Amino acid sequence: MVDLAFDAGSTKIGGFTTQDGTIDFYLRVKSLIKHDSIVLDLGAGRASWHEDDPSSTRKSIRLLKGHVKKLIAADIDDIVLVNMASDEQVLIRSDGKLNIPPNSIDVIVADYVLEHIEDVENFYKQVNQCLKKNGWFCARTPHKFNYVALFASIIRNKFHSKVLKYVQPSRKVQDVFPTRYKLNTLKDVSSVFAGWENKSFLYPSEPSYFFGKKPIYRLLLLIHYLLPLIFYGNIFVFVRKT
Repeated sequence: MVDLAFDAGSTKIGGFTTQDGTIDFYLRVKSLIKHDSIVLDLGAGRASWHEDDPSSTRKSIRLLKGHVKKLIAADIDDIVLVNMASDEQVLIRSDGKLNIPPNSIDVIVADYVLEHIEDVENFYKQVNQCLKKNGWFCARTPHKFNYVALFASIIRNKFHSKVLKYVQPSRKVQDVFPTRYKLNTLKDVSSVFAGWENKSFLYPSEPSYFFGKKPIYRLLLLIHYLLPLIFYGNIFVFVRKT
């Protein structure tokens, strides 16, 4: 008999939990886009969710392609070239520079990307350069003191894929990347995007790394209830270039 990994949302209508961060985040993103918007999915990868997410409802809410004029997927890894959830794919240069025309993007989405940024100053420069005035930068990332982030900081990056194989069985090895956590507090966001309209906040995320086991998932829910938000939450970044 096959031992299937536990899916917390599988028993509920739509296949998602009552506190699904993906749905919350992308509903907010969709409130900012228009049919004539040009959107950049920064750090898009292969769009693993488009292939692997079992919830068609969550996939539909997350899909921006077809709802905007153009969805551009950009990544430093050439796996982005097989991204099927985009209209156009762009490789980020090895020096971190975006091959995107200046002042051409209405909305930038960076989903679980900020924790991987090494050169924060250059990252901000690239975002600021390609985003139009009054354009939005939207990101989701673990707080620096999230227990997952703290654990990841202890484990050397080269071992992350091996560890994730056990704590998050649904995660594929090609979707694991080195972590840095240099832009992962609300203070960091306010400092880097100083002068921008800032609507960022902490979101009470649900457990993601529970070995695919229901008892561990429930234990982590209890721990989330007992811990301060910074120790288990994600930062939802919404800043507007003014």
